[in-house]
Amino acid sequence: QLQLVESGGALVQPGGSLRLSCAASGFSVDYKNMGWFRQAPGKEREGVSCISSGGSTNYADSVKDRFTISRDNAKNTVYLQMNSLKADDTAVYYCAASVLDTSCSLRVAAGAYALWGQGTQVTVSS
Repeated sequence: QLQLVESGGALVQPGGSLRLSCAASGFSVDYKNMGWFRQAPGKEREGVSCISSGGSTNYADSVKDRFTISRDNAKNTVYLQMNSLKADDTAVYYCAASVLDTSCSLRVAAGAYALWGQGTQVTVSS
């Protein structure tokens, strides 16, 4: 079975840090582009970060220099390290796997993300 399961979402204060995990089953994350997306109430789903099979990464301008995407092939898990969190980062965060393996995109259609997790809630509030 192909499956992605996110975890690590929590309530955190502004300026704090959080690490999200995306555990994959049924395929190897090192063979596909992987991405993190988020959706806040009343907003469209937004691409946050992605990583290609070769290790190249892409970030939304809003999270650049604050978030870091990484991959642990031995654990078949993708991570999103989030630092200096802001209230605007509050959203449900989704992990996704692409059918592609190069030049990852933060656009859902262009990135060909075919497999999605159920999401994990991140709330940034004082």
